[in-house]
Amino acid sequence: MSENSFDANGAKAHRHAGLDEALGRKIFLRHEPFLLDCGQALPHTRIAYETCGELNAARENAVLVVHALTGSAHASSCSGGSEQPGWWEGLIGPGKVLDPGRRFIICANLLGGCYGTTGPSQEGGETGLPDFAKFPVVTTRDMARAQKILLDHLGIEKLELAAGGSLGAMVVWELAVEYPGLAKNVVPIAGGPEASAWVIALNAAARRAILDDPEWKEGRYSGEGPRKGLELARMIAMISYRSPALFEGRFARDREDDGTERVFDSSNLFEVERYLRYQGWKLAGRFDARSYLCLAGAMDLHDIGRQRGGLEPALGRISAELLVVGISTDVLFPAREMKMSVKRLKAAGGKASYAELDSPYGHDAFLVECGRLNELLSGFLERRK
Repeated sequence: MSENSFDANGAKAHRHAGLDEALGRKIFLRHEPFLLDCGQALPHTRIAYETCGELNAARENAVLVVHALTGSAHASSCSGGSEQPGWWEGLIGPGKVLDPGRRFIICANLLGGCYGTTGPSQEGGETGLPDFAKFPVVTTRDMARAQKILLDHLGIEKLELAAGGSLGAMVVWELAVEYPGLAKNVVPIAGGPEASAWVIALNAAARRAILDDPEWKEGRYSGEGPRKGLELARMIAMISYRSPALFEGRFARDREDDGTERVFDSSNLFEVERYLRYQGWKLAGRFDARSYLCLAGAMDLHDIGRQRGGLEPALGRISAELLVVGISTDVLFPAREMKMSVKRLKAAGGKASYAELDSPYGHDAFLVECGRLNELLSGFLERRK
């Protein structure tokens, strides 16, 4: 399918991919209560995860990769349960920087998600979980703690690398602060140590789209629920995930019908509008609005300095060496913010370097520019041997 075409079977294909992912995932169920940042507790915690490769004898080759807002544990088809490409297929596989022949790669669905890990889309009743309309607020710190619970279950005391993009980058920042000795190397990509007002503003608009949908029903819905609201939320988000240059180069002012007869016909959509509508429709076919609100809310609350005396003291706790990766055209987490995080980390006594992806793809370049990311991560890990 070309970038500007829209296949009516797209949503069905995505749903099928989600089912295939489920075949390859593993489930860890922790029966002890999980005390959350907000003061509430989950009676038990279910974590869905996938792995590639094997731990070496020294148990020093483990890599944790953390997905973004609407991702899942299916980072690569190398996990063996599904032939469907994973969200970081370009980085994980034979001959790539995260080669399962050399490294043991773990990816877990984040707390609050809807791909197998405990989240607001699970029903209450016999599960012992809260009513999904009253699911507790979770933070990136909670997400990091859930990742650590899984690592403890797997018997992993040290990570060679923890890496993630966007929301995943926020979680690895938290891992680096909360567990200073856990990861030798940390690579946050397109996600900083705290959420900016810009990030919060975009999420607020997306959130309002869902909450104002008549089908929201305070989260007590079955079936598709607030599909239109979720579609609109995704459209808003996609504008921040791409760059103006990319939209201009791909769509310009093209319309479905560029003839003069339909110039004033509102049903004659601009191609960029058709693209955004398609992206919204596609996400609504595979994701749950309750999880979207939960995870986006965690992004808003992200602040590694909270309850730690501020940003600088929190950065001072980090013992891992960081490679912070920015993206030249990112409007969600601008490159200047990522550079500033390196400067502040060094000022706090930390070890960090900065690299930048020069890409027209905007924020989502970390999912697209895998060739360049392979080079960056390979060089970084080779220097750190």
